[in-house]
This record gives sequence, structure tokens and C-alpha cells, in this order.
Amino acid sequence: MAPKSLLYTLFSTLSVALAASIPQTDYDVIVVGGGPAGLSTLSSLGRMRRRTVMFDSGEYRNAPTREMHDVIGNDGTPPAQFRALAREQISKYNSTSVIDIKIDSITPVEDTAANTSYFRAVDANGTQYTSRKVVLGTGLVDLIPDVPGLREAWGKGIWWCPWCDGYEHRDEPLGILGGLPDVVGSVLETHTLYSDIIAFTNGTYTPANEVTLAAKYPNWQKQLEAWDVRIDNRSIASIERVQDGDAHRDETGRQYDIFRVHFTDGSTVERNTFITNYPTAQRSTLPDELSLVMVDDKIDTTDYTGMRTSAPGVFAVGDCNSDGSTNVPHAMFSGKRAGVYVHVEMSREESNAAISKRDLEKQTERMVGSEMEKLWKRVLDMHR
Repeated sequence: MAPKSLLYTLFSTLSVALAASIPQTDYDVIVVGGGPAGLSTLSSLGRMRRRTVMFDSGEYRNAPTREMHDVIGNDGTPPAQFRALAREQISKYNSTSVIDIKIDSITPVEDTAANTSYFRAVDANGTQYTSRKVVLGTGLVDLIPDVPGLREAWGKGIWWCPWCDGYEHRDEPLGILGGLPDVVGSVLETHTLYSDIIAFTNGTYTPANEVTLAAKYPNWQKQLEAWDVRIDNRSIASIERVQDGDAHRDETGRQYDIFRVHFTDGSTVERNTFITNYPTAQRSTLPDELSLVMVDDKIDTTDYTGMRTSAPGVFAVGDCNSDGSTNVPHAMFSGKRAGVYVHVEMSREESNAAISKRDLEKQTERMVGSEMEKLWKRVLDMHR
């Protein structure tokens, strides 16, 4: 083989080997979800100059909430204002971008010819995007019962997170909405904030549910008696807002909502605020489409490090994952953690590719050197 032909073959092989290690994609990372978790991931990756795009469907679990709390530096900030400021600050990282559209599907792609794998995402308009990694921050949706007045007041005096909303209603008459098995847990979380508590169990105070509750809290009745918690098992017909706490606040930030609970027997009871115990569901179908392992309808990340999921290259952050915390600081932490692990994972892949390239270069140098030595000997023989 002539030296020129040999060099061409060897360096062509080198290029193919390198391309096979790192797939050529539109982005390094696709982040799905524009809440605190997705924004935190985008920021973390942007600071490492990773080509990252965040897709935002405009759906947020805390959208109905008046304001965020227990978020250091942003206590009392409305969620929309927080997201807008985060976007503005992240925009200075030139490797990041935001697209306001829903992602309908994500598919792993195996390129056997190039020995690579990547992901293809398709948005609601049918536009396709590719990336090496995917981070899901798609969140949860609260399954609110169809009780008139309940959904309208959601996040505005009726809430599920005492750390997020409880303090602004401290020392006011509290109601607990949900099934009997969840009553004690709510009392344990809130008894330092409230002394006047009624649990509205809405017909769920049954022998079967007593057994369920006793399995978790054997002395549950004594616990409720100790905190003077009353149980009202009447069926709820509707919840009426009597006063809007957003318009009735004091100088300390306390909000004075007033609600009237209407029962099917025609009687009523007034409360100022409610903690709820309703189930949740994944907001997105992407976890199912990606065949991710789930735990109690949450994406399993507890059996993997760095917010990884059961699918290689897929990470899950915020409420949608299974690590057990659902609040803004946790969402930001999980997004940051995923950003770090995603970056390092890609860096390791790039390092391995660079090592393979260098090894092949050395092999090429040896082969070319050997071939040139043979050619030189042939030239000398021709002139003898």
C-alpha cells in the first residue's frame, strides 16, 4: 500500500472511531419542564457551557399559589415572578436556550453503525430535537376532588405544604381535608402552628380506615385527643369562600381567608385555612413512554445516584421523582445535583473518547513510521 493511501485509511479510521464515541446532536442536554427544578438544571449546565435547551409547557404545580415561602432570598415572591427572574439571569449563559412549547415524545435512538446512542424529542408542533442526555422536570398534578369551590381556592388559603403556606395562617382555625388515614400525619406537621383543628374526613371514618390508621399510629386516638383535634365525618357538599386573604393581610404577612364548609345535611362550619391530603399523578406521559421504573407513581431515583433514572442518560428532578421532598428548595437542589452529574458523566465520555483518539494516533504513528522505513529501504535497494 502506498504511504498516501495508508495515511488516508488510518486517519479516516481515526475520525470514525472518534465520531462513534460522541454522537453529533443538536444539544448536549434537553431539559423538560420550566419550574424551579428545570431552571436550576439549566443554570448549572449553562455555567459549564453545555449546550442545553429547556422546554417549558407553561404548566406548574405551584401556579395557583399566591407566593412562595421558605425559599431563602425569595420569601414571599410570586412563582411567576421567580421564574421570570430566573430566566433573565440564566439568559446570560450563551449555551442555554428556552423554548416555550410542550414536548410530546422522547425516544432513545441507537445508531449501531456508529456505535452511539442519543435521544430524539418531538414537540407539540412536530419539530424534532436531539441530545445526548435528557433531564425530566415534568412535575406532578394534584388530583383535587370535584367539590364545588375547592379548586377555585387551591393555593389561596387551601394548600398541601405547611412549610410553604402554613405560617401565613398561623393561630387561625385550621381544617384538614382528606381521608382518615392521613389525619395524624397532618396534625404532627402542623400542631406548632395551630391549636384549633378540625379534620373533615368526608365519610372516610370507617372501620377499615381505622385499621389502616392504627397500623401506622397504634395510639392515634390518644394522639388526636392530646392535641384536641376534632373529627367531622359528615359529607361535604361545597366549600364557599367568605373572605379573600390576599386582600386581608396584616403587617406581619398573615393572611385572613375565611371559608364556609357546606355539608349535605344543610349545616355549615367556618374555617380560615385548610391543609389537604389528596393524591398526585405524573403530569407528563414521558416517564411511561421511556419505560422508567416507578415507585408509588414517582420516577425512581432513589436506587440510582445523581438523580439518574433506570434508563441510561435520563435524569429526573423535582416533584416527579421519588426522593420524597416536594418544595421549591428541594426542586432547586435536585436540579443542581442533576446538572453536576450530567456534566461529569458527559465529561467522562469525552475523556474516554479523547483517550481512544490519542491511542489511535500513537498506533497510526507507529504504523506510518514502519511503512516509511520499508519504503526507504526499497528506494535504497533500487539505487544499488
